[in-house]
Amino acid sequence: MSLVWRKSSYSGGNGGDCIEVAPGFPGLVPVRDSKDPLGPALVFPSAAWKSFIAVIRSGDFPA
Repeated sequence: MSLVWRKSSYSGGNGGDCIEVAPGFPGLVPVRDSKDPLGPALVFPSAAWKSFIAVIRSGDFPA
């Protein structure tokens, strides 16, 4: 199975710090560094990923 990676909508075109996710895996969210597409990917449970995104959006994530 071939993964279809989607870059963050917040990514700019400047080649900065970007992540990509590969949707379509029930219960899992594969994540990789867009600057290293042949490098490793991390796989998170969907619930953990949703919690992480919620904290980021709330602004409560420590800098």
